Amino acid sequence: MTTGARIVLVLLLISVFAGAVTGSQIYYRLSYIWGFLLLGSWLWSKFMLRGVNLVRIPRSTRAQVGQVFEERFELHNPGRLPRLWLAVRDAGTLPGSKGSRLFPFIEGRRGRTYIARSRLLQRGVYSLGPTTLEGGDPFGLFPVERTMSASESLLVYPMLFEVQDFPNPSGIMPGGEALRRRTQQVTPNASGVRDYYPGDPLNRIHWVSTARRGRLISKEFELDPQAEVWIFLDASQTGQAAIPFTHNLDEAEDLWKKKAQINLPPTTEEYGVSIAASIGRYFLRLGRAVGFVSAGQSLSLLPADRGGRQLSKMLEALALLRAQGNLPIRGLVEAEAQNLARGSTVVVITHSVEEDVALMADQINRRGLRPILVLLDAASFNGPSGSDRLEAMLNFLKVPTRLVHRGDDLGQALSVRR
Repeated sequence: MTTGARIVLVLLLISVFAGAVTGSQIYYRLSYIWGFLLLGSWLWSKFMLRGVNLVRIPRSTRAQVGQVFEERFELHNPGRLPRLWLAVRDAGTLPGSKGSRLFPFIEGRRGRTYIARSRLLQRGVYSLGPTTLEGGDPFGLFPVERTMSASESLLVYPMLFEVQDFPNPSGIMPGGEALRRRTQQVTPNASGVRDYYPGDPLNRIHWVSTARRGRLISKEFELDPQAEVWIFLDASQTGQAAIPFTHNLDEAEDLWKKKAQINLPPTTEEYGVSIAASIGRYFLRLGRAVGFVSAGQSLSLLPADRGGRQLSKMLEALALLRAQGNLPIRGLVEAEAQNLARGSTVVVITHSVEEDVALMADQINRRGLRPILVLLDAASFNGPSGSDRLEAMLNFLKVPTRLVHRGDDLGQALSVRR
């Protein structure tokens, strides 16, 4: 019961008591007024939200940092009686959501439709709801509300940068008969079809040939003659650095700009995620098979593959990644490097300044792999210094490197030869 309802109830009791003591008709008439007001307001509020529907329709459930997210709200009053006022309150987790609205009057069997737009400023997954529908009587004595749980979520991909030139070492190309060597593994290269063998998994079945021939037909694969690219992102929480930061809301709220200037949060975690996504897209555009490995809150391993579908998988994994791992980058790379084919390119993105990084690069080089190191200058993020010394050690080992500082344009920083 609200404060206003308590006041009316107190006035009702005072009027009844005064009428019983004095016997004056005016107090009885006031008692009728307060009583009808309480009863009428309570009945009005009870039926205020009955039958009212609210639907949220997002334009897309996948978006990228910097884009404008659009969501349509449809509010409908199916009854004959009008609603004097209705309020929609968006309690979702999306930062800067503009879904809350207040409608002063909705006619019977009518509705309202509006579009909420907001600039996406941070990667992650956000629930589109819960949504609360509020109403009440004209005097505000008995407000009512109904909460609808979230039915969908929005996945925000990390920010991508255009990489023009990045080290692309040649692998060990198996020539001659090695190009026609069959393999039982599923690789990006399908060489032909054959009859189905008992035990073949469903992802090997070629459904078009199966429908044409009337029997199960399986695909055959051959070893990839071009070296794969594996991206290792250091997501260990040790050594991560960050600077307090707030977004430029004036720039972000100007929704008419298709490409607003959204800066990356000055953290080694966000810089590493965007670098991994940008490099992955660069190699996929070159037609290379790209795999991804990281050990954040959990181990994330994507087998090497080509095409836009692989990029979507990488962006989804990076959108959910948090630098909360306990496994150092050297342990992660050495554990997975033994499973990589000779000649594969290994791109390591790390914020570490330890000499173990140089030893790791030398060891994977001895395995016949092609290491490339992207170093995040932790000192520019208020972290430990030593990235310049580590870069000099890697240059001595003739390992291609890229050194990224806070505030750098990642597209240019990754394209500059060092």
